[in-house]
Amino acid sequence: MDDLIFQARLRPHRSLDRRGFTWLISIFIAFSTFISIPFYLMGAWPVVGFFGLDIFLVWFAFRANFRAARAYEDVALSPLELQIAKVSAKGSRAEWQFNPLWVRLERQDHEEFGIQRLALLSSGKRLEIATFLGADAKAEFADSFSLALSKARRGRRYS
Repeated sequence: MDDLIFQARLRPHRSLDRRGFTWLISIFIAFSTFISIPFYLMGAWPVVGFFGLDIFLVWFAFRANFRAARAYEDVALSPLELQIAKVSAKGSRAEWQFNPLWVRLERQDHEEFGIQRLALLSSGKRLEIATFLGADAKAEFADSFSLALSKARRGRRYS
């Protein structure tokens, strides 16, 4: 795509990275071990198994969370074409192409919570974008994308 006006890769926000997760699970294991030792010494050894189950469930939940974080959306805009690609966490890819002259960005706002939905409308088709972003990130994306879309509608500059 020549003459890119706007390009973005939208990813789900995750507040904890792999290093932070390693620290968290290590502290959780140490805490569970420290708490379960007295129960084991008192003869209540099944409690140790339940603490181990808790550790496994927390690890499994974070693993699923990190897997879901692999999803992303690519947005590329030039004066001639708007390309949207959505890649799921499993790696399946879906692509859409629009003419920027006929695309409209629809925002669904809520008084208290900000932007709830963003969608592209073109020729009777509707495509929701930035579904996994929070309201603030959606607002920032919508503002910059709207500016780029209006610039794309003005066409190429040859001077």
